[in-house]
Amino acid sequence: MSGATVEVPGPVNAHSHAFHRILRGRTHEGAAGGAGDFWTWREQMYAAAESLDPDGYEQLATALFAEMVVSGWTAVGEFHYLHHRPGGERYPDHDMERALARAAASAGIRLVLLDTCYLSGGLDADGRQLDLNETQARFSDGDAAGWLRRHESLRAALAEEDAGTGLFTLGAAIHSVRAVPPSELAVIAGALPEDEPLHVHLSEQPAENAACLAAHGVTPAGLLERHGLLSPRLSAVHATHLTPADIAALGSAGCAIVMCPTTEADLADGIGPARELADAGAVIALGTDQHAVVDPYLEMRALEHGERLRTGIRGRFSPAEISAAARAGGLASLGLCDNDDVVHVRADSLRTAGSRPPQLPLTATAADVASVRINGTVLARDGIHTRLGDPADLFTRFFTDHPEFS
Repeated sequence: MSGATVEVPGPVNAHSHAFHRILRGRTHEGAAGGAGDFWTWREQMYAAAESLDPDGYEQLATALFAEMVVSGWTAVGEFHYLHHRPGGERYPDHDMERALARAAASAGIRLVLLDTCYLSGGLDADGRQLDLNETQARFSDGDAAGWLRRHESLRAALAEEDAGTGLFTLGAAIHSVRAVPPSELAVIAGALPEDEPLHVHLSEQPAENAACLAAHGVTPAGLLERHGLLSPRLSAVHATHLTPADIAALGSAGCAIVMCPTTEADLADGIGPARELADAGAVIALGTDQHAVVDPYLEMRALEHGERLRTGIRGRFSPAEISAAARAGGLASLGLCDNDDVVHVRADSLRTAGSRPPQLPLTATAADVASVRINGTVLARDGIHTRLGDPADLFTRFFTDHPEFS
């Protein structure tokens, strides 16, 4: 490492689906060479979800977590629902979850495993609950009580994998109000420990809101509020299509909102009302979701750029607020304490030369990350992981070993 650098607190990635990394650069072309649409993406996402086993999952997640580390992310919230074998048969001992923990240990990143409840195939346009499809069967524990039993036993398994390092913690997630019926929401609300972070996909697309209104007479945020789930421990992921009442409810409850700007752009989801949510009292955090991009600086920049494009107004978030979303917001969302994880960012690169240090979120990229220190150990220098080498080589090995994804 040489040249001028600026030390910044390590960014926190509050929303990740590790297996989605398979999709990067593979969903933009549809049938007969046409442009790929949402259904192109969805078909390939389910194919990836159906095929991964624990060994492949660990290999893929190790590469991804190493990519996160060298790009400047120091902690990750893994929104995980690949619990069981294809078809729904259980693994002997939390095999998929242990695979993620071993991958995080190899990469040295802090992991909050957001164990996800997923019980239904969704809602149709008329609000009717759909059965699970064949792929979704591996996501489900049957009902909320079954999920809670597995969740509690996972706590001990994750502690074994952590082996006293303090890098791993367990959190919870409701996949969405489409995938968890109201009766099961009530069970989760009554049984989950109050100090455990709880995440949920919320109002990512207008169709989700319309189906929820048809089924329950309220928006997804309204349904969560009805069941007592809005609180500071709740993180709403995406929160793209909200009513003024939704914004007020989420803000007054002190919820975290995990924006994933590069994913929301890639999937054409839209631009959520981040400024209004922050002004209402919500905590803004950032995530990479499907990993179309793994770069904390691009997510930071896209948060502000989305606001400018949505409103036609410049300076919706100050550089300090953008940095806080990438750090303090992520810590709050994942229930993590402050720590001494730091990233050194080049201040004299082609992109950053001349930038005032507080404004690096608007000029830097992951290419400017000179080094990363997590839990007292330097784990990355100039894009190379100090233990695992170049993450690109890890991905190449994964795709070579798994030609079904080629």
